[in-house]
Amino acid sequence: MNNLDLVLKNCLLVNEGKQTPVDIGIKGDRIEKIASEITEDSNETLDLKGRYIAPGIIDDQVHFRDPGLTEKGDIRSESFAAIHAGVTSTFDMPNVNPNTTTAELLVKRNQLGAEKSWTNYTYYFGATETNLEEIRKLDPKETCGLKVFMGTSTGTLLVEDDHALDQIFEHCPVTIVTHCEDNETIRANLERINPENKQLDASFHPILRDDLCCYRSSSKVIDLAKKHSSDLHVLHLTTEKEIELFNNNSVKDKKITCEVCIHHLWFDERDYAKQGNYIVCNPAIKKESDRNALRKALKDGYIDYVATDHAPHVFEDKKLPYSKAPAGIPLIEHSFHMMIELHKQGIYTLEEVISYMSHKVADRFSIQDRGYIREGYKADFMIFDLDKATPVSNETELTKCGWTPFDGQTFSSSIYGTIINGKPMVIDGKIVAESPFAEKLLFDR
Repeated sequence: MNNLDLVLKNCLLVNEGKQTPVDIGIKGDRIEKIASEITEDSNETLDLKGRYIAPGIIDDQVHFRDPGLTEKGDIRSESFAAIHAGVTSTFDMPNVNPNTTTAELLVKRNQLGAEKSWTNYTYYFGATETNLEEIRKLDPKETCGLKVFMGTSTGTLLVEDDHALDQIFEHCPVTIVTHCEDNETIRANLERINPENKQLDASFHPILRDDLCCYRSSSKVIDLAKKHSSDLHVLHLTTEKEIELFNNNSVKDKKITCEVCIHHLWFDERDYAKQGNYIVCNPAIKKESDRNALRKALKDGYIDYVATDHAPHVFEDKKLPYSKAPAGIPLIEHSFHMMIELHKQGIYTLEEVISYMSHKVADRFSIQDRGYIREGYKADFMIFDLDKATPVSNETELTKCGWTPFDGQTFSSSIYGTIINGKPMVIDGKIVAESPFAEKLLFDR
């Protein structure tokens, strides 16, 4: 037998609902062997000394801002931050400049990923009211999904025309993912709350973008998906009311699914008093009762998994008055830390956290050979310590925007290492790779 390239010794594997002490052997970019002990020769051995190891995090909703908005972040900077946080694969959104709305622009984004990304990468295509013919050409094995913005977005990425929406849901060959907010409701709320056009602050954000605003939009796309038997995934659920629109069947057995973002599990409207614009995002962080309902719905399977919607903005722009400040939060560096805090509060088991951040994302999109630690699968891992603290400050953030709503706080867990396609990227919290070893994600569908 040829030598293994890398053996990970003394691992505590968290995978497929259980914890198991194992050694893991890697050959090339794949997992060759999982056993209680591996004695074969290897080119390199890494002793994890009982640390936890799990499949790398797959984040299906990030904004890496590249091309065209790179003063906020770029593929290289944001994916570099991601690998330090246990994230090994990312799905990047199309609202960049220019918006990713043609086959040619999608090819160019994939080229940027090949050149710059530290994480395995894939890019959503963007829907407009006029690019149906481009949408119809999408290859479900190559393209993760079609992003449909039902609420305010960047540039032309807003689809409000009912006929255009109907055609998209009828003819789209890939998973449709939706940002669900109803603009008419937002406008009506603004007129009701602020008829004299006074300056509002961040505390009004969940009032303007309330539960009805989200529910009207979510129920509309679900009706369309049922009408056309479309493959639909509703992004960043924020309200208790919307949960009733979904069922808790296995994610593999559903054509209509949804996710929750980590900040909607963490914050609620009381946090605007301290955080202000720093936690302004769309859809809005809402009531404590919504947050608690989202936590339970994830546990009960009505919500399928967790993402970040990582959305870096220039720090000075977030300090502007509420009406001028952009919406979005940089979160990719701390999503796992946050989920571990919820685990330690007794809300989720450790095995559930791994399922929500890796297994179920892979299942939903039928990602080829990733999301689990199995022999023959791609060797994407995160290694972590549950009891080694991570202090957080704006000065130590790795994202280009250089700020975090957790400035001055400490999380109780840490990421020890990240391995992507069999190559150690980060070990003991430090970059050990001279260059990325990422690959384009492919889909078995």
